Amino acid sequence: MKLYQLHSKQVIPISQQEAWDFLSSPANLKVITPDHMGFNILAGGDRPMFAGQIIQYKVSPFPGYSTKWVTEITHVKEGEYFVDEQRFGPYALWHHKHFIKPIEGGVEMEDIIDYKIPFGILGQLAHPIVVKKQLKQIFKYREQKLHELFGKIEGIPNELHLNSI
Repeated sequence: MKLYQLHSKQVIPISQQEAWDFLSSPANLKVITPDHMGFNILAGGDRPMFAGQIIQYKVSPFPGYSTKWVTEITHVKEGEYFVDEQRFGPYALWHHKHFIKPIEGGVEMEDIIDYKIPFGILGQLAHPIVVKKQLKQIFKYREQKLHELFGKIEGIPNELHLNSI
């Protein structure tokens, strides 16, 4: 089973505290997820983020198909980073690290997601056609939405890479 990695960096002109307050609120994940994903928090998103927090979602990754997704917040360093790991859901593995660091004029937000696709060779064949394409679309949407909400720092490019490991 192949291991894949998504690596994204985005800069926005807000303080580290403002970025943390927004990104560490589970309710804001719906704000930065495309509407067609049918993303809804079912339970566990009503408190500020803490290590050990279990959050249950419903998501429709493909038209006509919806699934539950359960994640655990496994690590939190207030204002700097948090990690969520899938406990149940559409991936064979999902380990997502979120980092926030101050830069001149704002913050750099970095996401590193290590993931595996289920269904063996069929999943590997579907990855470039379906999964990789959809993850790129989701992160491009997030980039646009965060720019709409908070503005842009000109001259610093955002990055998005999806690789096999």
